[in-house]
Amino acid sequence: MADNYVLSVSALNRYVKSMLDSDANLQNVFVRGEISNFKAGGPGGHFYMTLKDENSRIRTAMFKYANSRLKFMPEDNMSVIVRGRVSLYEQGGEYQLIIDDMQPDGAGALAAAFEQLKKKLAAKGLFDTEHKKPIPAFPERVGVVTSGTGAAVRDIINVLSRRFPSAEIIICPVAVQGEKAAGEIAAAIKLFNEKQAADVLIVGRGGGSVEDLWAFNEEPVAYAVYESGIPVISAVGHETDFTICDFVADLRAPTPSAAAELAVPDSEELADSIESMSRSMYAFCRRKISQGESELALCKGILEKNNPGKIIENIYMRNDYAYEGLRNAAKRYLERNSSKLDSIILRLDACSPLRIMSKGYAVAIKDNAIVKSVSCVAPGDEIDIKVVDGNMKCEVREIWKK
Repeated sequence: MADNYVLSVSALNRYVKSMLDSDANLQNVFVRGEISNFKAGGPGGHFYMTLKDENSRIRTAMFKYANSRLKFMPEDNMSVIVRGRVSLYEQGGEYQLIIDDMQPDGAGALAAAFEQLKKKLAAKGLFDTEHKKPIPAFPERVGVVTSGTGAAVRDIINVLSRRFPSAEIIICPVAVQGEKAAGEIAAAIKLFNEKQAADVLIVGRGGGSVEDLWAFNEEPVAYAVYESGIPVISAVGHETDFTICDFVADLRAPTPSAAAELAVPDSEELADSIESMSRSMYAFCRRKISQGESELALCKGILEKNNPGKIIENIYMRNDYAYEGLRNAAKRYLERNSSKLDSIILRLDACSPLRIMSKGYAVAIKDNAIVKSVSCVAPGDEIDIKVVDGNMKCEVREIWKK
């Protein structure tokens, strides 16, 4: 075979790649398959995976510029439909599919993203009831985070003004759909907390499509609501619409108008309730006063009948007799035992060591012990001699035994 017909491996791969890249039929293909061996990240932020069906498989790559537009994160065993172009990886000699777009097969990308984020945040405890804060009963300031021009803000203002006109309404207008909406909503919630500008927050918007409501499914909004020290009422869309914001919020309202009703009490109902309680309290007090007057009259009759003054006089007399009896008994007891006490004192005095010592006797002490025998000391020992009026320290010079 002539050398000009022999190709290097690189040349062959390059030729095959050029053939694949130049085939218009292979530059915009749609493929359905199941994801396996999914890998994300790396230095370039690219996705790598294998698409397979029951008979075959193909390696794929989705570069960062394409995967950054996805609303969901691909996972192993997920069925998807991808759009891309067929090419060849020259260095490895492997043909692959370069993915430009991807959609879940059988469910929308937004639905998949919603379920993924919901599962992720639930695992982190953002939906736990133990983190839910109570809505204040009588808020002085109500913060509203919504569009400044939509019907939702008008409904909220109307309901708050009608139900509880004493509450101050503070509105922070934000975009509620579009790429910047999630960031603006999260920033507004944080601003209310930094300034401590409200006692309760209403966060939401009117109804719309899933795409219109998507800002309230974004992670920044979820964490802003979770970290808010001010209680948050979520009011996104209609009653059948549910967003991540609803699950994280301290209270979910089906509509913005309903959120306003939940945020403040009804002043008319409060007035009626206060009036009713006032009447009940007045009637209760009248009953207690009447009951007290009857009991007072009864007690007065009993006191008059039993004449407390005489009872007290009798008690005084009994106390005087008892006191006199006790005093006489004590006097007799002391007289009877006085002579006994004198006799005991004389006997104790006769036995007193001090009395004996006053006759010229002394007590020898060595090492805090009384010397009872000459065998307890030796020449040269120091002993203390205790006499009736003091102590003497002496040295033993000589010992005589009887």
